[in-house]
Amino acid sequence: MATSFFTPTKVFTSAIGLRVVLLFYGLYQDANAPIKYTDIDYFVFTDAARYVSQGRSPYDRETYRYTPLLAWLLIPTTWSPASVWFSFGKAIFSIADIVAGWLIVLVLRSPKGNNMSRERALKFACIWLLNPMVATISTRGSSEGLLGVMVVALLWAVIHRRMKLAGVLLGLAVHFKIYPFIYASSLIWYLDDERTSPPHARKENGTSTPNSQPRHRPHVPPPPPPQKYLSSKILNFINPARLTLTITSLLTFTLLNLTMYTLYSTPFLQQTYLHHVTRIDHRHNFSPYNTLLYLSSSSSSSKLQNSNSKTSSIPPFESLAFIPQIALSAVLIPLVLAKKDLPTTMLAQTFAFVAWNKVCTSQYFLWYLIFLPFYLPQSSLLSSNANPKPNPRLTHPTPNTTSYLKPHLTPNLIPHLNLLAPTAWIITQTWWLYKGYKLEFMGQSQFYPGLWAAALGFYVVNVWILGIVVGDVLN
Repeated sequence: MATSFFTPTKVFTSAIGLRVVLLFYGLYQDANAPIKYTDIDYFVFTDAARYVSQGRSPYDRETYRYTPLLAWLLIPTTWSPASVWFSFGKAIFSIADIVAGWLIVLVLRSPKGNNMSRERALKFACIWLLNPMVATISTRGSSEGLLGVMVVALLWAVIHRRMKLAGVLLGLAVHFKIYPFIYASSLIWYLDDERTSPPHARKENGTSTPNSQPRHRPHVPPPPPPQKYLSSKILNFINPARLTLTITSLLTFTLLNLTMYTLYSTPFLQQTYLHHVTRIDHRHNFSPYNTLLYLSSSSSSSKLQNSNSKTSSIPPFESLAFIPQIALSAVLIPLVLAKKDLPTTMLAQTFAFVAWNKVCTSQYFLWYLIFLPFYLPQSSLLSSNANPKPNPRLTHPTPNTTSYLKPHLTPNLIPHLNLLAPTAWIITQTWWLYKGYKLEFMGQSQFYPGLWAAALGFYVVNVWILGIVVGDVLN
């Protein structure tokens, strides 16, 4: 009798083996090919680590835009022999991938999560663990796997009501890379009394069992005045879980930033945070803002802006691009979806944040790929076209269950949607990569209409997929 591949030993051994092979292949390509396997950002990380090892600031390395924690972590890359230690960071990032996959399995198997069998949980965890894009990006030297660990650990902590741990993880994640701040609004909105109170407290607050009967008709007090009503709503909103998460996350974020500012002063604030407000990177950028950023970065555009600065008070568009992005990912999506399905809300938030971001590179795709194992099991992308089955997961815990997720009942209204959506995403991305290759490696002008049209096509597909995700939660 054939045994299943989806056992912890086989899945995690395969995931580790995939990354080991890619690490050694990367060494070969770096030594023998004109196009290097190692990501340019990894050289930035290791240069910053070398400066730190010499007692200097990591921000002495031009284009280092990250927390000093990353440079500190990679100090071993400066040790001898370099042929052995230089890849230390890649190994750390690859191990982080594996840890993130293990956390995914924990959440999927948890009674407070999807409550899956081990085999089924491992199948969906393979979307991350055996994904060649994830493994390639980490073994090239991108640190996104570290964020994956923090984000999935944050989700696990929240659904298990470990609020202090969740607050520390949220503060650390936002310090490490800014974007996880968007999860704060969905977590706060999600953590109402119904989800955070133990069952006996819900009974005391008026939830009765089917066999219980009220002894008398309760007295209904008259409605309070509007001012008192508003103040009571605010006080009721501030429950212990929300308060603990807010205080611990703010304390963690503040202490980390104060420590780094004390050590590295203004360059820390400028390079780690403020730089992103006016960032105009246009290389390797899938964003629909790509061409506009290129024009803004040109010398002629800069001269024109300087000549008009005295007569115009309108800020440059790169400083305004955050408005629709933050409004959608940090406000609208959490308010509409968070109480229905927290993991899918975090997926939708991240997807929107990346799609509307003025700078979008391949590494950013990992930010939302890590949520796919939580969304896909009951999504319309995998449901039957004709006979969709309800998901046994419930919106909130009841006396008979502790599941925290929402039923998805959306049928596939578009035939073969499970093939069409990823195919469209891959084709439009490949279209952009082809135009980008001709521009950056062959020196051919591709900005208009080629690269611009490819970026818009990729953006439209992302918006369509986001609509599918949101529709699954709402329906």
